[in-house]
Amino acid sequence: MSALIACRDLVKTYHMGGEIVHALDGVTLNIEAGEYVAVTGTSGSGKSTFMNLLGALDRPTSGRLCVDGQDLSELDADQGSRFRNENIGFVFQQFNLLRRTTAIDNVALPLLYAPITAEERLRRAETRLDMLGLGDRKSHHPSQLSGGQQQRVAIARALVNEPRILLADEPTGALDTKTSAEIMAVFDQLNRDGITIILVTHEQEIADHANRQLVFSDGKIVEDRQ
Repeated sequence: MSALIACRDLVKTYHMGGEIVHALDGVTLNIEAGEYVAVTGTSGSGKSTFMNLLGALDRPTSGRLCVDGQDLSELDADQGSRFRNENIGFVFQQFNLLRRTTAIDNVALPLLYAPITAEERLRRAETRLDMLGLGDRKSHHPSQLSGGQQQRVAIARALVNEPRILLADEPTGALDTKTSAEIMAVFDQLNRDGITIILVTHEQEIADHANRQLVFSDGKIVEDRQ
């Protein structure tokens, strides 16, 4: 499995009300380094489960999932947490920023347990904020920022550990059309810079930014468009 992400017969089941629900039902695919992939499908199709497995937030029931050569099913909780922190950046629909914490301290959070000084943490966080055009907002709290600015802070936080993979779950879902376009321009540039991006979206216009689209239905990939 030489691809950056390699899935083989990936299955994830849940027990609900005495029934077994197949959230993922035999997913097999490769994603190469540098790809820009949109994951689409109706609610309950399996796309969010797929993202949770990729991010080592959950473990498959069966099958194999390797990310950057690491079989994620072999990791315990602490190893999974370390793997996420070192390799994967997350961007969410609702930003998930700490409300009483400044932008720069929000961005620096993933570095809290890194073996570096507090000064170095802040330097790296400031570098990411500068890159996203928010150098003059580093001391602002989320309530003092627009939705687009908050999402840029969240992207800066996702990038502060220099991950190889960026996972984005409905990253424009809480934004207006103009701001969504601005945020997607950021993702487009990050991909041109070499970061592998996988984003979940229900909006075709957002999915069209990617150069590959995976369509999920009933836990299976029913379309793989490139």
